[in-house]
Amino acid sequence: MKVAILISSRGSNMQALVNATQKEGFPAEVVTVLSNNPEAAGLQFAKDKGIETKVINHRDFDEREDFDDAITEYLTDKKVDLICLAGFMRLLSAKFVNRWRDRILNIHPSLLPAFKGLHVHERAIESGARFTGCTVHYVRPEMDDGPIIVQAAVPILQDDTPDDLAARILVQEHKIYPLALKLIAEKRVKVHGSVCKISEPDEDGTSITNPQTR
Repeated sequence: MKVAILISSRGSNMQALVNATQKEGFPAEVVTVLSNNPEAAGLQFAKDKGIETKVINHRDFDEREDFDDAITEYLTDKKVDLICLAGFMRLLSAKFVNRWRDRILNIHPSLLPAFKGLHVHERAIESGARFTGCTVHYVRPEMDDGPIIVQAAVPILQDDTPDDLAARILVQEHKIYPLALKLIAEKRVKVHGSVCKISEPDEDGTSITNPQTR
């Protein structure tokens, strides 16, 4: 599976994905890392790993859809199968999302559908919740919406600051994003309406449905 990762800054989740995919036997390959920001620190990491990089600066476009069309043209030329958003700080148009439906992944630092949007860790602490976490999901036109693939739960401690909580969640993000990509590349994720169902491999390597997901 050919994967493109979109970043706007350092892209720590991009680094986790790249490191995972470059291990022997991983069923996906990162073929390009694209950024809307020419100064994104993650571009150098990708270059050092031997991955092609591309900058498509959103400031060069008057309309958001023109920017999205430029991304689509580039990714189509690279024969990309799947897009992973990793700190990509631009809202994608509905046209773009629908064009790549069920082929765009995002990771969000909460247990969706709770705490969509910004200032997630502050809001989780202020709510009095005992747990939060992170979610990998397919992207839909609505913000932080789409079928959930993998989640990890993280406890909220009584003396947590937002930075403390963010750091513990980030550790889990770096685990579940490569896991979600692996499941998809192995063709073990099926979307049924707004729900993902995960199958388990049987002894000969093909997939069987996990009864717990039925």
